[in-house]
Formats: sequence, C-alpha cells, structure tokens
Amino acid sequence: MNKRNPYSSDLLCDVVCTPLGHLHLTYILKGNRAESVYLTGVSFNIPGKSAALACLGTSPAITARKSPLPEYIRDQMMKYFEGKLRKFDIPFILSGTDFEKRVWLTLNEVSYGQTRTYKWLAERLGSPRSVRAVGQALGKNPLPIILPCHRIIQSDGKLGGYSSGVGIKRRLLELEYYCSL
Repeated sequence: MNKRNPYSSDLLCDVVCTPLGHLHLTYILKGNRAESVYLTGVSFNIPGKSAALACLGTSPAITARKSPLPEYIRDQMMKYFEGKLRKFDIPFILSGTDFEKRVWLTLNEVSYGQTRTYKWLAERLGSPRSVRAVGQALGKNPLPIILPCHRIIQSDGKLGGYSSGVGIKRRLLELEYYCSL
C-alpha cells in the first residue's frame, strides 16, 4: 500500500446499466478468486478519467482500470433495481474518518423501503447535536445504495441532498416504496 493509493492492489472499475442510468463501480481484488472482490466506490455520476474515484475521497492521480465486474455483484445490483433484493451481500472496503465510517455503517439499520431523518441518525450514533456532520458524512458516502444514504431525509419530510442528485434519491426511494407494497 502506498500514500497515493490507499488500497493494497489495483483499482478496477466497471459500469452496470440500471433503470436510473449508468452505475459506476470501483473495486479491488485481493487474490485471484471472485470471492476476493471488495467494492470501494459506487456512483451514478459520469466519470472522467478518475471521477469515479471522487466519491472515494482518493487522489485524482489514482486511476481505475476497466475490468468486468464479477457476475454475483452485477446480479445483486440488477436484482436490487428489479425490487428482488433488499440487502446486499457484497464485501467492501471503506476509506474515511472513524466518524464517517460509523455513520455509513449505521445506514444498514434503515430497512428497505423505510426512511429515517438526519436527526435520527445523529441520535443513533449518540451525537444528537451532530446533524450537520452526519449530513456531510453522508455526502461523502463512497457506497450509496450499498450503504443506503438515500433513505435519510430531513425532519420536515424534504429529501435533503444526495451525491448523485436529488432526482436519483427520489427515484431510489420510489423504487423501494413501490416494491415494498
């Protein structure tokens, strides 16, 4: 591992076509088997040479090499968008502060088709006055959908922000709501 690349092996990328647009995934391999794949980033944003890495908070000097995503990951993504998968079983590696990682991992407590508020999340973390810090951490979530930050909304019922845009957030919430009926 070096200072320019926080991951111990080459960063790879692929694109999954979804009903909401192209989903860009970055990942690493640790070993030679499909079970050794760890997601590092997910983004609907259109990547330039390293834009897919922007959500990771890594250096723009790091580039990802195009490589086919393992089928089990592609299948899980497609099943999610078909409403047939409610929780992902994909290994991942997070890069962020301890606080950001706690915020991101706590997102798994919000069930498919449900929403919670930024305030709820801050309180759940034991820091009820850190609502803004929670929002900032969510904006840096490298694995939206996998760690479902789209399920966090404002206390007044407004959607709040989303790294891929509020339109994508709205569509993800609608997808989950209607597939939960």
